[in-house]
Amino acid sequence: MEAKDIKKVACVGAGVIGYSWALYYSLKKLSVNVYDLTDEKLELAKKRIHDSLLNLLKNDVIGEDDIKEIESRIHYTTSIEEAVKDVQFITESGPESYDVKQKMADEMEKYTASDTIIASSTSGLLVSEIAKKTKHPERFIGAHPYNPPHLIPLVELTKGDKTTDEVLECAKEFFESIDKEPVVLQKEALGFICNRIQMAVYREVCNLVMKGVCTIEDADKAVTFGPGLRWAIMGPSLVFELGGGKGHIDGLMKHLNSSISLWLHDMADFKDFPEDFPEIARKGVEEALEHRSKEIGNDDASLAEYRDKMLISLLKLHKKL
Repeated sequence: MEAKDIKKVACVGAGVIGYSWALYYSLKKLSVNVYDLTDEKLELAKKRIHDSLLNLLKNDVIGEDDIKEIESRIHYTTSIEEAVKDVQFITESGPESYDVKQKMADEMEKYTASDTIIASSTSGLLVSEIAKKTKHPERFIGAHPYNPPHLIPLVELTKGDKTTDEVLECAKEFFESIDKEPVVLQKEALGFICNRIQMAVYREVCNLVMKGVCTIEDADKAVTFGPGLRWAIMGPSLVFELGGGKGHIDGLMKHLNSSISLWLHDMADFKDFPEDFPEIARKGVEEALEHRSKEIGNDDASLAEYRDKMLISLLKLHKKL
C-alpha cells in the first residue's frame, strides 16, 4: 500500500484521544469510521466533536457551513467489523494496557485486509508487545499523538520488532500528507521521545517543590514565560544554537560545562515520584487556579478553552492552521 491509497480510516476507541483523531481525519477530508463499545460512548464522542468544531468556528479556523460537512464524513458504530473491514488505516486508542490492546488487535485482525496499517495511540507501551500475538505484526506501528490530536501536529512513530520499513514509511508519508509532523524513533523506547522529555522536566519540578525552592504555580510560570516560549518556536538544541552565538551549540555547551555539571549533580535522579507529591501537586494547582482570571482559565473547562485558543494562535503562526 502507498500513502496516497489511504482514503478511509477507522478510529477504534472514541475517548479523549480517539474522538480527537476522528475529528482531525475528517477535517482533512478523509472518511472516518468511529468505533466504541456502547452507544453512550459514541454519543459522548459525537458531542465532543461538535463542541470542538464550535470552538474551531469561534477561533476562525472553519466556517459555519463547514460543520455539517465535516460531521457528515464521520460514521459511528458499535460493530468493530463494520468499523474496520473496508479501511486502509486504523488508529487504535484503547486503554493503556497490553492485555486490552492485544485483545483489540486480535479483534481488528479478524476483519481487516492483511495490508491495512494498524497504528496504536499508546503513550509509551512497546509495539512489539502489543503485536506479539497477531497474524500480521509487520503492519503494526505506534503512532502516539499529543493531546488534543486535532490541534497539536506531533505524532511519534515507532516500529515493533517485526514491523516492516515499508509500513513505517507509508505511515510517515500518510501523516505528512495530512499536515502532521511525524517523528520516527530509531528504536523502541518506553514513553517514546516527548513523554520522556516531559517527565524529566516534571521530575525536576517535583524536586524543586519538595525542596521548598518554589511553588507549583511559580514552577509553571517559570516554564511558561521562560523556556516554554522558546520551545513553542523551536526545539532545545536550536535554542542552544542561538544561545551559543558565533560559538554555536558546542561552544555554549563547552563554555557552560562546569556550571552545568554543578546543576546536574544537584538535580533529581529519583526513579519514583514521592508518594505524597500527587496531593501536593493537586493543592498547588488549586492555589494557582485561584490566582487566574476566567479569561486565561481558572477551572478545568476554561483552562482547556484557553489552551485551545492559544494553541490555535501558535499554529497559525507556524502556518499549521
